[in-house]
Amino acid sequence: MRTAATVRAAAARFAARAAAPLRALAAVLCVLAAVAAGAPAAAADREPGATPDTLPETHTVPQGGESDGITNDVRVLLDQHGVLHVEETLTFGGGGAAEFTRTLLAREPYDADHDRLYRVSGVSAQAAGGTEVPVRTEEYDDMVDLVLERGDAETVVLGYTVAGAMEQTADGVELEWTPVAGYSERVAETTVRVDAPQPPRALSCSAGVPRSSIYCTSSDMGGHEGLVARFLQADMAPGERLSVVVAYPEGTASAEPVLDRTWSLTSAFAITPKTASVFGLLLLGLLGGLIALIRLRGQDERALRAESGAVANAPLEAGPDDGLRFRPPDGVHPGQIGTLIDGQADVVDISATVVDLAVRGHFTIEELPHEHTASVDWMLSKRVPPADEELLPYERMLIDALFDRRVRVRLSQLRRGGFAQRLAGVRDELYRDMVRLKWFANRPNVERNRWASAGIGLTVGGVALTVLLAIFTQAAFTGLAVVIAGAAMTVGAQYMPARTAKGSSVLAHTLGFRAFLMSAEAEHVPEGRRVELFSRYLPYAIIFDNVDRWATVLAAAGATEEAANKRLPWYEGPDEWQVEDFAESIRAFVLTLAGVISSARQLRALG
Repeated sequence: MRTAATVRAAAARFAARAAAPLRALAAVLCVLAAVAAGAPAAAADREPGATPDTLPETHTVPQGGESDGITNDVRVLLDQHGVLHVEETLTFGGGGAAEFTRTLLAREPYDADHDRLYRVSGVSAQAAGGTEVPVRTEEYDDMVDLVLERGDAETVVLGYTVAGAMEQTADGVELEWTPVAGYSERVAETTVRVDAPQPPRALSCSAGVPRSSIYCTSSDMGGHEGLVARFLQADMAPGERLSVVVAYPEGTASAEPVLDRTWSLTSAFAITPKTASVFGLLLLGLLGGLIALIRLRGQDERALRAESGAVANAPLEAGPDDGLRFRPPDGVHPGQIGTLIDGQADVVDISATVVDLAVRGHFTIEELPHEHTASVDWMLSKRVPPADEELLPYERMLIDALFDRRVRVRLSQLRRGGFAQRLAGVRDELYRDMVRLKWFANRPNVERNRWASAGIGLTVGGVALTVLLAIFTQAAFTGLAVVIAGAAMTVGAQYMPARTAKGSSVLAHTLGFRAFLMSAEAEHVPEGRRVELFSRYLPYAIIFDNVDRWATVLAAAGATEEAANKRLPWYEGPDEWQVEDFAESIRAFVLTLAGVISSARQLRALG
């Protein structure tokens, strides 16, 4: 009996195992039957005209999406002219505000010099029954807002056209567009279908915040709708974007993007054949000016060649009682020489004139006692000049500027009071002296200021022209040519005062005198006359920047000839001072005097 029971139990277990697959198969068949029964009902729920294959199988709302949320079905037709004809069907699913804003991209950067424009036109909107829905277009710098005043309409069909979305590529044409640049409310699902005259060759998309590189929910092309490219983005928050790119074969549509030039330093100052030509013309103009300047200065060069060696000997002549007396070339004074050389009555010229007037006996220079070199000061004291000593107008004005109706004045006192104002008149008179002597045709300072003013005006005009060209054109580089020309004229103004033939001849003699001072030795003057004559050389040595050498030579001569006096006829020091100290003393005096003169505002001004 046990054996029979065991067999029956085993048979039961076998039967159960054999029946399990049959029960599973029956369950599967029941599920399939239920799906088949529900399919007609689902088909019946579709809108008229819809087809099951409108979107790929992946084009569904993601898991968790709300079926009654806002959806947007964007249908795009690309024509042969490259224009997009867009029809959007916005379904609000019983929710949403009475006013809905749909944003489109109107401008985006294209390259360093241009923005790309997407021109939106022909905007209209209708409700499902054909009733017109008010739509307002609000344009911003790079966006266009389409504001739908839908009221309680559940479905709105929005239509518009877009130009500028196509461009040429190496192997065909390409549609690049941002169908959605933002919604005012969250949209559960956005689908985009692009239909074109030819099948797409490739596609791409991105979605999310601006400049996002995240791929959209899904995209596909081909199938039985061979001319259509399809895109889907689910659950778009306000402000998020959806951008698409579709590549097509050559000839699918016209592909000319609409570009707008943007301002940048690179584009504004672009070097082009035209701007290069302007610089070439500027170069010719500068060369022409240089040639003219060479011809103008050639007068000096010719005079230097003709007069070379004319002052090869010492500037001395026989005086009464078979003695020697100083006679500078052409009778020029130190201040005149400095102004003749560079056309400017500057600090050195005035300083040399002060020393020259002291040497010639119009006043003495006394170094006052001092404990430290930094505290040294000098007293200028008027003297009765020699009977045959005549003053030029600018020299007389300089003495008046120094003493100002006083007999004695400290050098430090000249930093205060009206010395600066009086000194300006001295410089003006020195310029007039150049014209009176017929060394210059016009006053050098007036001529220089005229050219400098013209150069400054040209520079300012060039800057203004450059700014205008930079704003409105790509030829701002041309304006820089004018700026450069104006700057060159301003800098070159100091060389514009032209010497006359007579002035050039005197300049040649003066430079010969300079060569003599640079190389002469003390032995060319007999002992007993060296202090007198070397003192006359010293102001000219200041002009020619050779004061150290001749101050030392004069100090050595004074140590011999003025040993008993312990002073020079025109310069003296405190009790402990020796003539051998003169070289250091006169250097300190000239430097301090130059500082006093430089502090005058008029000498710092141009001219």
